[in-house]
Amino acid sequence: MLKAVAPEVEAPAGRVVVTGAAGFLGWHTRARLATLGVFEGAGLTSLGRAQWEPESLAEAVRGLGPDDLVVQLAGINRGADDNLAAGNVGLARDLIDALEAARANPTVIFAGSNYADDDHPGRDTPYGRGKRAAGEALRDWGARASAPVVEFRFPGLFGEHGRPDYNSFVATFAHRIANGAQPEVVGDRELPLIHVQDAVALLLGAAHAARVGEAPGQRVVHPLGRPVLISAMAQRLRELHATYAPAGDIPALRDTFDVRLFNTLRAAMWPSAYPFRPTAHRDERGALVETVRVHPAGSGGQAFVSTTRPGFTRGNHVHLAKIERFQVISGSGVIRLRRLLEGPVLEFAVDGEHPAVIDMPTLWTHSIENTGDTPLVTAFWANELLDPQHPDTYPMAVLDGPDRPASTTPVTTATTATGRPR
Repeated sequence: MLKAVAPEVEAPAGRVVVTGAAGFLGWHTRARLATLGVFEGAGLTSLGRAQWEPESLAEAVRGLGPDDLVVQLAGINRGADDNLAAGNVGLARDLIDALEAARANPTVIFAGSNYADDDHPGRDTPYGRGKRAAGEALRDWGARASAPVVEFRFPGLFGEHGRPDYNSFVATFAHRIANGAQPEVVGDRELPLIHVQDAVALLLGAAHAARVGEAPGQRVVHPLGRPVLISAMAQRLRELHATYAPAGDIPALRDTFDVRLFNTLRAAMWPSAYPFRPTAHRDERGALVETVRVHPAGSGGQAFVSTTRPGFTRGNHVHLAKIERFQVISGSGVIRLRRLLEGPVLEFAVDGEHPAVIDMPTLWTHSIENTGDTPLVTAFWANELLDPQHPDTYPMAVLDGPDRPASTTPVTTATTATGRPR
């Protein structure tokens, strides 16, 4: 079974400001920073649409210097033509005005678009012109301020928790398939794609390179992405769903891109598709229950069994790419999950008498607690062999993690056996 390695990145050395923080790329950037120990109010300032006004911008950039970082993700992707052009440039100029007023000179990393490339068919659209002008304005400021500015002209991004009918056609297709509908292909063509966490790794990696002097000055980077035919993407998602949805069989995953795509589909299915309920085959000897079926046969992964004493909890960590399955064999407990940076907690009550299989979604911190009076025996399976050097496991408490919003109430979201809130 293939391993999708989350790209290694260095934690930023100084303060970090993320604009466009509530968007798809913004959420993934903040989630990755959380795994590196950078949290809101503890090294991180997040600015979304609600905070985009002069006073908040001025406060966010005040005192920023060469060791600090601004990740400029704020942008306008949909709207009237004049707003797409002028709006994207305006967001860049708002940031520049705040930086100049504060005499700040941090590294600035700008998430642009390949629409700004001279050879892109969309270069002369309002969006393409706006993104190109925004990047030029930021690089001009960098030259004046002697501050590194790196513009990434990304192709399409896909990944977990993308908004259907907004962020990408992959999010739209995954959402439709997960909800029993069929994706609609209009204007079939080949498009380059990058998984959003790989994009985040490029952003943070460029910031590190600029800070240590490996890549100073102003640069434009053109990530290539993987060319994918739109109709082929629809067909591949249908194939993955057809194998996985009925009973939780793990489909054949051809490469790292396929693992990322499968995790995107699992996010679209979460939580209403879970848990899977394998059949218990019982006779006078006891019971036999399947734990995992991987296609093709013998393609691997790693399985193990643990015992947990009453009152103890395992887990409280998050994975960026790993597929991990829990199945209680005996005893009783509760599996808790929480999406990074958010408050609500999902609970699944599990026990050995009612077989249930739950696959942990990537970017959700999770734990299992023994709530019974006897040892809790749990089978675990992962799609990859444990690599102690790159375990893709980041500690993060479910109930009181430092990434959880302070305004969250201590009451968790109770769920039924299917994971739907009561």
